[in-house]
Amino acid sequence: MRKVTTYIKRSVWVCAVLLLLMLSNVGYAQQSTSNYLKKFKPVSVELMQETGVPASVILGVAMLESGTGTSRNAKLLNNHFGIVGKNNLSKTAPGTKSRYKQYASAVASYEHFVEVLARKKWFSQLKGNPEFAVWLKQMNHSGYSSAGHEWIRRVTAIINRYKLYKLDEGMDSVARSSSWLTVGMQPATNDQ
Repeated sequence: MRKVTTYIKRSVWVCAVLLLLMLSNVGYAQQSTSNYLKKFKPVSVELMQETGVPASVILGVAMLESGTGTSRNAKLLNNHFGIVGKNNLSKTAPGTKSRYKQYASAVASYEHFVEVLARKKWFSQLKGNPEFAVWLKQMNHSGYSSAGHEWIRRVTAIINRYKLYKLDEGMDSVARSSSWLTVGMQPATNDQ
């Protein structure tokens, strides 16, 4: 009987420790997400105003693809969108390889993302449209992610969970007419 009691006490103790560890990780994840949103909401809104791409799409895709800035690509390459391209990891981190593009800053990654979208044939038809679901469907149709409808579901869940669609309410007609994408001007860089 004594062995059973000791076993139960140890099991309860192990469960309590595991529960505390899980709760501390949840707190860290929430802190990380909160910091990410605080840092990149303004960037997303500014790019929305300049380009006509909804801030919810910009931020939702970045949050998914970068794990709210915690992914290896985000940390090593400043790549928040999973965009494939050249990098110099072989020089900065010998033995490390990646097929993903490296950026000088996270903001440069954000700017390149909207440039990639602006080069799509369908961009002019969607420019200024605040309906994030339409954007995600079109991006999926044009092959942005290999995960297909699951990708749409996951980005949509992020947009809804963090109410990112509220950011799109600030989209104005300026983005529909002229922007740095259509007149060839570059946005001011805001390294963060």
